Amino acid sequence: MSCWTILKIAWRALARNKMRSSLTLLGMVIGVGAVITMVSLGQAAQRMVEQQIASVGPNLLFVTPGSRNTGGVQMGAGASATLTDSDVDAIVREVPLVAAATPMVTTRGQMIFGNQNWASRVEGTNERAPEIRAWGLQRGEFFTGADVRSASRVVVLGHTVADRLFEGVDPIGQTLRLNNLPFRVTGVLEAKGQALTGQDQDDMVVVPYTTVQKKLKRTALAVIDNAMISTISPLASRVAEAQITELMRQRHNIHAGDPDDFRVRNLADVAQAAEQTTLILTLLLGSIAAVSLIVGGIGIMNIMLVSVTERTREIGIRMAVGARASQIRLQFLAESVMLSLVGGLIGIVLGSAGAAGIAHALKWPTFISLLAVVVAFVFSAAVGIFFGYYPAHRAASLDPIEALRYE
Repeated sequence: MSCWTILKIAWRALARNKMRSSLTLLGMVIGVGAVITMVSLGQAAQRMVEQQIASVGPNLLFVTPGSRNTGGVQMGAGASATLTDSDVDAIVREVPLVAAATPMVTTRGQMIFGNQNWASRVEGTNERAPEIRAWGLQRGEFFTGADVRSASRVVVLGHTVADRLFEGVDPIGQTLRLNNLPFRVTGVLEAKGQALTGQDQDDMVVVPYTTVQKKLKRTALAVIDNAMISTISPLASRVAEAQITELMRQRHNIHAGDPDDFRVRNLADVAQAAEQTTLILTLLLGSIAAVSLIVGGIGIMNIMLVSVTERTREIGIRMAVGARASQIRLQFLAESVMLSLVGGLIGIVLGSAGAAGIAHALKWPTFISLLAVVVAFVFSAAVGIFFGYYPAHRAASLDPIEALRYE
């Protein structure tokens, strides 16, 4: 008996009980669909995390002030004003693995243009910030090094601020008031969306850090809030981190054994932790969904056992006219595999559609995992073979005479 004949017989046997076959398929459809949906959503979440980390800027290191001890009271990280813009200049000058660096001074500001006003975060940087943060300009241009040195009142708008203040108006060249001081708009940044913390990365404006120091915060010293540094490559980040730490200890006269008065953070650590978290979540969700595949396989075994019992006399007739036990076994095995594969294909289609719909609703990047599709399809075939073998073996083991007597 050829394979094609076996498949036709299996299809006709399943078609005789359409309702029962459909309900059996449902278990595999739900199982495969759940695996595809869960794994694809996990992969989409991982892509979203990677995109958000890339939007902050590649190869980033942050240097922040450390804590201080006042009268036996240990203050929190960032309480000590230990960083200056000269530290940043020294890092750029003496650490060869550093590609660019900028001092960061931040504050809040109330902006007014015409009859519109908006309060937002004000970030003070130097002219290298677009390179470090991977910022693109939608319109206009970023401020220059001359603007930084002269503490010019120029501002580059985040996308959200531009929309709020300049709806229907080209902001380039316009003058807005920031904390009652006039600032000329030189550019608008490209939209970046939400950060990992949920913060709107476009609800901010960028001005020269010297302008923030002298005209907005009016700090007497060249103290900065933190420094943002990009290295020449991701592989150089670890070495650059160690070199910056050593340089800062020397500049701040910190003796051996004494704690640092600063902290160097590597964005690669944040990225690695986020990727591990999403990977664990994906595996967990995929494992939970795989349980429903096993449940679907048990359903197939149950139905196939019922089918063997109902068709005992038919099996006896086949054996009486010359069918071998291996052919009987193969026929019932083909029915169970056909059930699981058809259910698996329907589950792949529905699972992919479900993952795309949920990703669209959550505004995640749509990602259908090809690996999950292949694994789910192969696993569904394996479920059909595994759970269909026992009923097929039971059918093949029947005594022809006893089978013919079965009523």
